[in-house]
Amino acid sequence: MNLRRPAFIIHHSIFIILILLLAACGTSRPVPTPTNFISAGMTATPTNFGNGGTLIMALGARDPNTLDPALAGDVGSAFIIRQLFSGLTRLNSRLEVQPDLAASWVVSPDGLTYTFSLRMDARFADGAPITSDDVIYSLERASDPGLAKFLPAATYLGDIVGVREKIAGKASSISGLSAPDAHTVVMQIDSPKSYFLAKLSHVTSFVVDRRAVEADGRGDWTERPNGSGPFAIERWDHDQLLVLKRNLNFYRDIPKLDRVRFLMGAAASNPMQLYEQGDIDVTDVPTYALARVEDTSSALSKELLRVPQLSIYYMGLNVSLPPFDDPKVRQAFALLIDRAKVAEVTLDGAAEAARGILPPGMPGYDPQLPQAESDIARAKALLAESRYGGADKLPPIAAYGSWAGTLAEVAKDELGITIEVRGYEDYGDFLAALDANTFQIYGSGWIADYPDPENFLDVLFRGGSGENHTSYDSPQVNDLLSRAAVEKDEAARFDLYHQAERQILADAPVIPIYHDIAYTLVKPYVRGLEVTPMGILDLSTVELAR
Repeated sequence: MNLRRPAFIIHHSIFIILILLLAACGTSRPVPTPTNFISAGMTATPTNFGNGGTLIMALGARDPNTLDPALAGDVGSAFIIRQLFSGLTRLNSRLEVQPDLAASWVVSPDGLTYTFSLRMDARFADGAPITSDDVIYSLERASDPGLAKFLPAATYLGDIVGVREKIAGKASSISGLSAPDAHTVVMQIDSPKSYFLAKLSHVTSFVVDRRAVEADGRGDWTERPNGSGPFAIERWDHDQLLVLKRNLNFYRDIPKLDRVRFLMGAAASNPMQLYEQGDIDVTDVPTYALARVEDTSSALSKELLRVPQLSIYYMGLNVSLPPFDDPKVRQAFALLIDRAKVAEVTLDGAAEAARGILPPGMPGYDPQLPQAESDIARAKALLAESRYGGADKLPPIAAYGSWAGTLAEVAKDELGITIEVRGYEDYGDFLAALDANTFQIYGSGWIADYPDPENFLDVLFRGGSGENHTSYDSPQVNDLLSRAAVEKDEAARFDLYHQAERQILADAPVIPIYHDIAYTLVKPYVRGLEVTPMGILDLSTVELAR
């Protein structure tokens, strides 16, 4: 998922991208995909809510981009959505697939049909039961081309038979969905895929209340959504304050917190200061403060979490726009940035230089990839070999987003190339332009939606993927990705992804720069905060012991 962050975990990026990232360990486990999975059983709604209280965080300068599960394309939005809505499956703190609205499921022997049995106690925040019709409605709505120009469903639901046809306007409904009764949902997928259940944990497939959506003719139903998650909106002062209250009709364990307050705007302008003053309970540590916080003589060092993230920061090069339509130009630019220097000097050692695309800790990570090094002489030679004939003959170049300034400085100093660094005042406009593949160069980041190499290599680099913003389309890579998607032997599957990653790096549609490490302060009285290398997924387990 795109690294578009809320301010309480901004970390080291120059680019203002919003997300919440907290984590407690540096490894992740492959997602299990059992043929038959039965949940441990449903328990009665507990009456012990814990100590209650209000958790306070700084969310960022503005509201989340959206609270509509069908439209969420950034981690900041998805984090809040996870507190308000639920789906058939979820990931636990070890990134393993768990049942959520689904109590159990059965997978057909050929791996193509998934039959989900819904929890009998699943209900919306107002107490209304959640049925298979609600699940079908939510998936149909998320795939409706009339909803938005760019639909995340193409990425996260596209394995379901009929989803792509509906998104393309060639069908009025999803042929691979059916509801035999009020508590059974059947899905047919296009080929056996080991990561399908994990994909369903993404917010795109979360269940919304048709009554709430269709009762609001203005499209403002997310102001007070009747969700299915652990919390509900109590108050929303746009761009200033968002308050969530616990959902007493939640079908899993009732949240231990009474409320969560998210500060925004001026009230959240300096999260580190707010944390040290005791005004918020969780915050990231900016690079400038890291040495002070890590000092063992500081009391803050005892409240610090250091967690490598399943993420990648990179610069994308649009292969359809000059001069990056020439692979030698792309290969030359990939040699300009000294990634080790960025990680060790610019980021004060608070990140890991990227060898490739997949982050360490990700299943399928290739430890044999060589360390990338800056090579200005080779870059000059490649530019001379390109059809442009040299650095001085390249057409005008404009760059956007994170690390554009660093790249522009190196290009000017070492090659005499002038790169115009541009920005967008409105972040939504930037995202729209990114989705439209209009940038020659752009800086961005990606964090895992589920711990599988498909979520990076296939989603970001398959030709025609909605998250492929470089226009890269390699028949060789597409074939490797297609074979890996259905390969049942894990070692063989990962080998196919290794081949695909190495070919992508050779073609250079992106310049990988670094993998993030989250440095996060958590007050000692905050208990039960389940954190992962993908960030916080659920606040319902948190309580305040003070």
